[in-house]
Amino acid sequence: MSSLASQLAQIAANSRSTLNTKVLKAAHSKSLIFEPRVAATQTYPEIYSICLEGFEELCNLDSRFAKFAQSLWSEQSQEADRTQMSAAENAALDKHVEAFLHLCGSRLRLMPAIKAIEWLIRRFRIHEFNTAALIATFLPYHTIPAFVTLLSILPANIPKEYRFLDPYIRSLTAPPRAAIVQQATNRPELLTAISQYTLDSCKYQMEYPGLISFWGGVMVEATNGLLDKYRSGRRSIQIENDNALMQQLAPVLSDAMVMKSSPGLQIASYMVVTILAAKGGLADNALTAFMDQLVHGWTPETMRPGLVTLCIISQHRSAKQLSARVTKALLKVPELASVMNEIGKDHRVDKLANGLALALVDRLHRKGDVRSLPVVNSLLLGNVLREKQIKVVYKSLLVAAHRINDQVDQDGAIRKELGTILVGLSQAGGEVGDIVRATIEEVDFDIDALELTLGASIRPKLAVEDAPEAAAEDNNPKVDKEAELAQNFEKLSKLKPQTASCFAEEPLDLLEELYSLFLSVAANETNLQKFDEAPVLSRPQAPTKLFYASFYMRFWCGSPPTLAKVAALDRVKNLLKNEEFAKLDFQAVVPYAIVALSDPAKKVRRAAAELVTVLGSFYETKPSKARRVWGSEGLYAKTASVNWLDFDATKSLLHSVLIPSLEESLLHEDHILAALTNALESSKSKDGDKKHLSHSTRLAIFKFLSSHVVGTPLLAVKLRLLQPLNQIKSISGTSRTDLLLPLLQWWARLSETEAQQLLAREAVDEASVNNAFVDVVVANNEAGLKLIFELINDSKVVTRSGLVQSLFGRIQKIWSSMKAETQFSTARVLLTLSQGVHATASEPNAVATEATDVLHKVELTTDILLDFLESLYDDIKKATEKPATKRRRVGSSEKSVDTQSPADVSASLNKATFVLELIQESKPWQHPELLPSLFTTLSELQHLRTVVGSELGYLQSLVLSSLLAMIPAYKDSKELTIDPAAGHGDILASCIQRSSSPMVINAALLLVASLARTAPDVVLHSVMPIFTFMGSSVLKQADDYSAHVVNQTVKEVIPPLIETFRKSRRNLVASTAELLISFVVAYEHIPSHRKQDLFITLIENLGPEDFLFAVLAMFVDKYGATDNMLAFTTQIIGSFSVEIQLQTLIKHLDLISDMFKPKPVLSAALLAKVDSNSAQDVVKLAQKQLTLLPKLLANRRLKREISGLAEKDDMESVKIRELYAQFLEGILTLSGTVKPKNEKLYERCGEALSNHLNLLSIAEFIKSVEALLDRPNVILRQKVLRALEHRVDTESTNNLKSREALLAFLPQLTAVIRESDDMSYKHTAVNCVDKIAEKYGKKDLDAVAAAAATIAGDSCLGQPSRELRVMALLCLASLVDVLQDAIVPVLPIAIPKALGCLEESIKAEKPDGALHNAAYAFMAALAQHIPYMISGAYLDRLLACSNASAAAGLDEECRANRADCLQFVAKLIEGKVLFTALEKNWANAAASGYSALEEYLHVLGTALDKHPKSSIAKNTTLFTGIFLNAFDLRRSGVLSSTRELEKIELLINETSLKMIYKLNDAAFRPMFSHLMNWPTTGLPKTDLAGKAQRQVSTYGFLQHFFENLKSIVTSYAAYIIDSAVKVLSTPLTGDDVLNTLRSRVLRTLTKCFEHDQDGFWQAPAHFNAVAPVLVEQFGHAANLNNCTEDLVLAVVELAAAADSKEHHKEINSALLKNLRSEQAAVRLAVIKCQQALTTRLGEEWLQSLPEMLPFISELQDDDDEVVERENRRWIVEIEETLGESLDSMLQ
Repeated sequence: MSSLASQLAQIAANSRSTLNTKVLKAAHSKSLIFEPRVAATQTYPEIYSICLEGFEELCNLDSRFAKFAQSLWSEQSQEADRTQMSAAENAALDKHVEAFLHLCGSRLRLMPAIKAIEWLIRRFRIHEFNTAALIATFLPYHTIPAFVTLLSILPANIPKEYRFLDPYIRSLTAPPRAAIVQQATNRPELLTAISQYTLDSCKYQMEYPGLISFWGGVMVEATNGLLDKYRSGRRSIQIENDNALMQQLAPVLSDAMVMKSSPGLQIASYMVVTILAAKGGLADNALTAFMDQLVHGWTPETMRPGLVTLCIISQHRSAKQLSARVTKALLKVPELASVMNEIGKDHRVDKLANGLALALVDRLHRKGDVRSLPVVNSLLLGNVLREKQIKVVYKSLLVAAHRINDQVDQDGAIRKELGTILVGLSQAGGEVGDIVRATIEEVDFDIDALELTLGASIRPKLAVEDAPEAAAEDNNPKVDKEAELAQNFEKLSKLKPQTASCFAEEPLDLLEELYSLFLSVAANETNLQKFDEAPVLSRPQAPTKLFYASFYMRFWCGSPPTLAKVAALDRVKNLLKNEEFAKLDFQAVVPYAIVALSDPAKKVRRAAAELVTVLGSFYETKPSKARRVWGSEGLYAKTASVNWLDFDATKSLLHSVLIPSLEESLLHEDHILAALTNALESSKSKDGDKKHLSHSTRLAIFKFLSSHVVGTPLLAVKLRLLQPLNQIKSISGTSRTDLLLPLLQWWARLSETEAQQLLAREAVDEASVNNAFVDVVVANNEAGLKLIFELINDSKVVTRSGLVQSLFGRIQKIWSSMKAETQFSTARVLLTLSQGVHATASEPNAVATEATDVLHKVELTTDILLDFLESLYDDIKKATEKPATKRRRVGSSEKSVDTQSPADVSASLNKATFVLELIQESKPWQHPELLPSLFTTLSELQHLRTVVGSELGYLQSLVLSSLLAMIPAYKDSKELTIDPAAGHGDILASCIQRSSSPMVINAALLLVASLARTAPDVVLHSVMPIFTFMGSSVLKQADDYSAHVVNQTVKEVIPPLIETFRKSRRNLVASTAELLISFVVAYEHIPSHRKQDLFITLIENLGPEDFLFAVLAMFVDKYGATDNMLAFTTQIIGSFSVEIQLQTLIKHLDLISDMFKPKPVLSAALLAKVDSNSAQDVVKLAQKQLTLLPKLLANRRLKREISGLAEKDDMESVKIRELYAQFLEGILTLSGTVKPKNEKLYERCGEALSNHLNLLSIAEFIKSVEALLDRPNVILRQKVLRALEHRVDTESTNNLKSREALLAFLPQLTAVIRESDDMSYKHTAVNCVDKIAEKYGKKDLDAVAAAAATIAGDSCLGQPSRELRVMALLCLASLVDVLQDAIVPVLPIAIPKALGCLEESIKAEKPDGALHNAAYAFMAALAQHIPYMISGAYLDRLLACSNASAAAGLDEECRANRADCLQFVAKLIEGKVLFTALEKNWANAAASGYSALEEYLHVLGTALDKHPKSSIAKNTTLFTGIFLNAFDLRRSGVLSSTRELEKIELLINETSLKMIYKLNDAAFRPMFSHLMNWPTTGLPKTDLAGKAQRQVSTYGFLQHFFENLKSIVTSYAAYIIDSAVKVLSTPLTGDDVLNTLRSRVLRTLTKCFEHDQDGFWQAPAHFNAVAPVLVEQFGHAANLNNCTEDLVLAVVELAAAADSKEHHKEINSALLKNLRSEQAAVRLAVIKCQQALTTRLGEEWLQSLPEMLPFISELQDDDDEVVERENRRWIVEIEETLGESLDSMLQ
């Protein structure tokens, strides 16, 4: 091809315009709605009108469509042609089209939208010009049929991004979603196209949920795929891939996230961003950009999803502060903290919250934005941050507090607010508070200075109560601090000097003022010195007066800021450095120094260490003279007595304990207390570097510190010093209780108000104080325990619930250390206390509650528990005994009337409940000695319940559960025994019978089961009442625990009980009838989900081989053979092995048989009581059981397992076969028993037998029943063979083993047929042979042939028994099918006997239908498989029998069997043989009547249909004879009924046509010629009637012949012309035969004329021979009777066939002559003929109108009205044909 040619071809390929009409038509046929062939024929106006309806409906749905009415839908659009438009016009049109498609996208499932788009496709060819937009519009609907239709009209070259649709276009299938996602992942242009279309739709506000969902789903899955695709192990490549991915997705996501008008699109983009953040591993700058863009575009509607997205992005971003844009956006979120808390339930929000908090803190110290502080505080307290994040944020707050200067915070408001936040966080409770406080300890900068700077402390400081003016000044942040301080100093100077110890007297108001002032000056050394010199402190008198030093000591033991505590310690340290103090003993400072050393603040501990060091310098060398102890007088209140230390003890305390531990104490606050504890605990050295303390020194220090604990008024000091002291039990025989008990007494004697005041003053936790003070009591200290119980009984102490809890808690804590005697006595007291109540209320008081709690928690010994139980007996006896004056006997079931007061009874019950709960909680299995006492208690409870009138179920359950727990101990230990004579079983039986509580009953039953296993003699004699009661109570419970109880009871109790019954001589099953009945009766009350497992367990423990049949029988007897019951019993039996199932079935048969005995035994014991003399009742009873039997035999497990076991040749298989045969014999015997009694029972036996037979394979079945076939009982053997017969029916033909077994069994069956004298037995054997041969006979022809010979012989078919002969014939029919040619040797015997049976069945006085049908079945089988054996005499005899059978009028079944046989004969027997026999048989058939003739003709017709043409052609002579005989039927007069004759003639004619169709012209023409000559030959000349009747038959055939073969046989008309003319020329008479003949001749000619297509009748010879004769017939119209219409039709068809003017003129002239006949009938007949001719031939016939007009005119005045009327009709027809009136011509 030249370059120019290739260029032109390329241009043509890309051009959308063409002059090729085929191409234009194909393009015009592209349609979404119409088939291409329909669309191709439509015009644009038609399309426009159809599609406009859709557009108008769209406008009604959405007014936005209306704007397109002037462009795409204008009238001018019908003329638009895009190929003729300019580029600008096309571009403008494209905008309109794409806008319309965007708007139409949401309604593509609606037909109006499809119609509208149809117009765009048909007129504007948008599928070619706007392909991308059209596909994008339809793509979200890729699953609907319309999308496939769209694919079918797309052009060959679709846009590149949609090329993936090519295979779907070729196959016209919808693309799956997975394909779209895959292409979007691998083709960026597709993802871009979908995204751009979606963004444009949202931009124009034309989006819809389906589009957003489609885009979001594809985008998410594609993004996920892209991330996997771009993943790389090399960092550099991964960075490049990430950049490429961001370049592809970021623009789309950026636009989508700011599309505020489309919240759905925003949320979908959030999903994509989430995927990118989670899997993309993007850098922080990319994630930050996404976060900025997200908050930039979010709206109130998308804010929450946006927050979730921010949380997810933040989790994959570094832990740093958020950007300014995100921070500002988050601050605008209402209730941000609560929203984030809520989101935090489903997502991690910690990193977002952390970044926000850091950003807000940064804004705080840079811009002073105090509005953010509440948000930060909420985030810290909101449990959204993790520990490290909380620390970082809090540290940043602290750093911000340091960085805030006066430029940012001029008035201090920010710092004040920040200080409040910091203080609040430091004092917060829970985990956050702990983290914050730990953070404060970890910071490196000076937190104390920060506290003073912020004016805040960790604990709130005490404010100086000032005048209202001061309060006003506090509200003014700009007040002059210097002036305020000066005013305070002036006020301080006016106070009176104080000398008394601050620990002895407590001037609280003064101290609070001094504390407040000291706090304000502590940060300034000048002011601090000025404060220190204040007269009120009396510093110069410090050596002798106690106020100065005690003030500072008390101060540092409180809770002021750290720097203030340090300042106080420094004041005392500096004081001690004065020389004038060197002569004093300052050991009184040591306890308070220890307190300071354990302070949480490190600075305080450091200052304290310096103070201790100074104190230590006082005790380096022992002075010659004893020093005066500072504070020895007046340090504490006068009532306090301090045990002061000597010099050596003080030195040891300082230099051996405190000073060596100072360095470690600086590191941890608890170290000094631990060191002190270690020093006091033992005199042995635990550290080689330290000197150990002697016993005396340790005791002295112990007493010293204890006395200070007792003496000091400060609770904080007491608590701090008690920490080490409470670790010391005793030193040198002196316990801490001896020293510190006064402390507990003092604290307990305080009222609730006083105690709370002390606690509030020092901000100390009450529980800590109570516990520390109570811990001074040690175990086995009589005084301490006595005090505890005294305090517990003290009404004042009881009001302090916290102290009461601590007292009881101490008892619980020291319980394990108590001696046994102490525990015993304490337990008694606690039991008494636990039963105490308020005097005015019935609810237990706090003491009783706590005592109860202690007893529940401590470990109680067996002796204590026995004591508790014994105490119960007295209480129960008091409650149940009557007053002595009213004592009388009351039955156990009666309720007591004169009992103790309700209060006493209630107290007894409460105590019993409590004690029994204690026993249950005390691990009863560890206290088995309690068992007799618990049984006694259970017995007493039975008496108590009659008094109370209540179940006391809980108490009984407690006792029973404890007893149950103890039984295993008796089982495991031989030393423990249970006395059988104690009556424990009776107690349990009474408990079960009298209780209505499921909990009690369950527990008692479990105990019975456990006892039955451990000590059966205890309970077995009481079991039967228990099971009787179970049936009506516990079995009804639906809970799992009750099920467990029942199962355990059954498993443990039933086996020993059954063993007991076995030892007796009674029938085992009858002995347990009562037990079985109790369970069966309970069945309907047992929850459905438990029934099966329960009864299986019961049967397994009873012994299924003995009891399964009884349980099943009792079920059906009790509840009837309902579907539910049958299904349940089937499930039950299916749970056991095959052997047990068969044994059960046999025993079940025996049970049924027992019912029919004169004196039933077992059935009388197990089943409902009926009158054995009442046959009806027995039948009803048996019917239930026999209904069950088939269902049991049909269970799947039995079938499955018995088939598997039977294939083995072991003892187990032998046993199964024996059981199988035993059951078979039993069911057969039973069926014989019940058959005369009731038909339904017999049917049930049959069903059971059927199911039983299906259990074993046929081979195993034969093995199993061989022994039964050897029995002398013929009836039994016959039943076995019937069973085999039934079994054969169900076998598969593909089963090799079954086939071999049955064929091997055939000789045995043949022997039965040959040798047996019992006809019924023979009959059954023949039936078996029949079924076996039918299924498997082809596999062993010899065996089957031998059986066939026996059956066909005299021993079977030759027997007189009708039933046997029927069966034999049917069997032989089956054997013919099986053996086919192999049966030929048998047929010479069989066929004559079969035909004889057939003749006998017909000739009998009462026809034997069964024998008749059996014989025909045999003959039909022969005709079908060995047709050549039916020939000659056999066939003649068969046809004769068939005629006789048809004439006998047998039933429909006989007719059908005969017809089937004859059909096979007609189809399969060789033609000449058959046709010869048919010819011979015609006379017999005719003589037999209508039915025989009808069957004869059907056979002939079938034979003609099925035999080939060659066979028909060879036997034309036979056919000629057959049909001539048939045509002569009318003359023979065999059929008297005209109706029957006509039916037979019609059937003869139809059959003759079948023959004609198989013959050619050469073969048929001689036959036809012979036929035409036949009517007039062979008969006497005088037999004119016979000839006429033959002609009637002949012309009847001819009419049928010409009518069906039409123009093909027109030439055969030459043979009938002479005959027809002769018949028509015969004078008319009244003979009906002649009239019928004339009519048939006319009809035959009519059909001949009608189908002339070769001009046969135009030939003058033919026309002239017939036409005159036909027209002459009008002259005899008056005598034609019913032939006039036939004559008119004949003339009309002749005129139509002889299509020439001459012939028409000749006919017309002859007709017109008859119009002047004197007979009105003639004139009328001619006029009707003229009418018909006018109608048929029209103007062609009216060419002779001039000749007709005179005659027409004359007829207008005819004398006969009918003629005149018909003439007018003729005129009208002429006028209608010519289109003009004849009036002028007729004038």
